[in-house]
Formats: sequence, C-alpha cells, structure tokens
Amino acid sequence: MVFEPPKRLVRALGETAPEGDDWLEKLPDAVQQAVALRELTVERVQVPGGRSSLVVLVRAADGTPAVLKLAPGRARPEAERAALAHWAGRGAVQLLEPFSAEGVLLLERLHPDVSVRSLPEAKALLEAAGTLRRLWVEPPADFPFETVAERTGRQAEAMRARAQADPEVAPLVGLALAAREELLAAPPGHRLLHGTFRQSKVLGGERMPWLAVGPDPVVGECAFDLARLVRDRVEDLIAQPSGAATTRRRVKRLAESLDVDQERLRGWTLFRAVESGVRAGRVGRPRDAELLLEFASWL
Repeated sequence: MVFEPPKRLVRALGETAPEGDDWLEKLPDAVQQAVALRELTVERVQVPGGRSSLVVLVRAADGTPAVLKLAPGRARPEAERAALAHWAGRGAVQLLEPFSAEGVLLLERLHPDVSVRSLPEAKALLEAAGTLRRLWVEPPADFPFETVAERTGRQAEAMRARAQADPEVAPLVGLALAAREELLAAPPGHRLLHGTFRQSKVLGGERMPWLAVGPDPVVGECAFDLARLVRDRVEDLIAQPSGAATTRRRVKRLAESLDVDQERLRGWTLFRAVESGVRAGRVGRPRDAELLLEFASWL
C-alpha cells in the first residue's frame, strides 16, 4: 500500500510535536501492521482528515465497512477508547474493537464526508445540540479522564505565559482566567463530556441520522462542552455586521435548548475562545488568533 499522511495532519502535528517525536515517521509501518493484523482491505485515507490522527477507510475480512484510526499518545487515544466504550454507540460512533494496540482504534463507518456543518446554520446547531445531549452521561466509576479543572489548569498556565510575552492579549487573558476561577468555584455537577465538540464532529450514520466522532473526553459541567459549539462557523460570525449580537443570541438559544445556565455558558465560551486564540498565536496561526480573540471580545 502506497501511503502518504494528509498534509493537514503533517502541518498540525508539526505545530505541536515535542522535539524528537517520531510518530509521523513510524506511521506508515504502523498502518501496515494494523491493517495486516486485522486482515483489513484499505479503501482510502480520509482527506483532509483531522489535525491529530490518521483516519483510513477500510473493510473487514467479511466486507463490513469500518474506519481505522491511528493517533499519537499526546492525542489521548486511550481516553477516546474508554469514552466510546462507555457511550456504547449512544450518540457516538461505535467502537468495534474494545481492546487493541495502543493508539489504534477500529470504528464503525459513518459517512465521512457528510457532517452537520453541511446543513443550514440553524438546523446544524439544533442537530448538533441534540447529539451532544445524548453524550452527557454519568462518567464510569474511577474514570480515566481529565477533569475540566485539570485540563483548563494546564491551559491557564500557557495563557499566563503568553500574556506576559504579548501585552496586547493580556486584558482578554485576564478576563478569561477570572471567569475560569469563578466557574470552578461552584461547578453544578459533572458529566462525561465530548471535550472538543463542534459541528464537524457530527457525521451522518446508518444507525442514527447523526453521531459524534473524535472526542477528547473530559469530566465536568455541561456548559464547558457546549461552549465550543457556540463559536462554530466563527469566520461567518466575524464577517457579519451583526456578529456580536448573533453570538449573544446563540449563547442564549443554546443555553435554553440544553438547560444550561446562560452565564456559565458565556463564561466558558469566553475562556475557551481566548485559550484557542492564544494557542493559535503561539503556534504561528495569526489569522485564526485574530478571529478567535475578536470573537471573545464580544462576550
């Protein structure tokens, strides 16, 4: 099998890979081994694919369509496996192989080129929110996932360092960090969350019309999960003269539709947008950083 990783994956991992990381170099051999071990037939590599994993469309020995996913350890593939096993296909893609080699997942085949993002905006938000609601379940006992406090704590450290190096972002970073502290002071319960939920993470399926893929699971309050969905299609929001008002209406509508406190949703949306904007600036994506920080300023 002639193999070349998608350019999007190579570029994204190049932004975040620690020095000396050789996962990409070993990827062709890892794909060959995973395919041979499971007696799979490769159809094609999904392009442009994701930013943290390789997705290969395959067929099992009996002809069943499936997806083979390989991810480096820093993408937390074992946490993804644990979350998918706990959801057991309820609102999310089905895990076909509960136990396999580290960093390798064999998954139910969905329609990889059909996401909720292809729908008109209002319909897309409705369908995405409905999918997200099904994922918010009690986490398993002794869960192997990060908590929202732990994940955002790491992010907060990086944000503070960036603010010291770039005074222009310091005011927004200060607001975002203050919001985080207030939100963590009295969290309203906890659920297993998708962690990186957005419209492009919801694909068409056969068992159900829409199913979530690609979680980076975390345990915490639902508003944290919903916050990432608020800024979906941020480029379109920024381009609108009424973008700020549209964003505030979106926060209100999503909070009401999923019984989430509106102010908590606004606070987590602020934190997550600033964190993403700061990170984009740090890895050399100034345009993304500009869009995200402008969006955050509306909140």
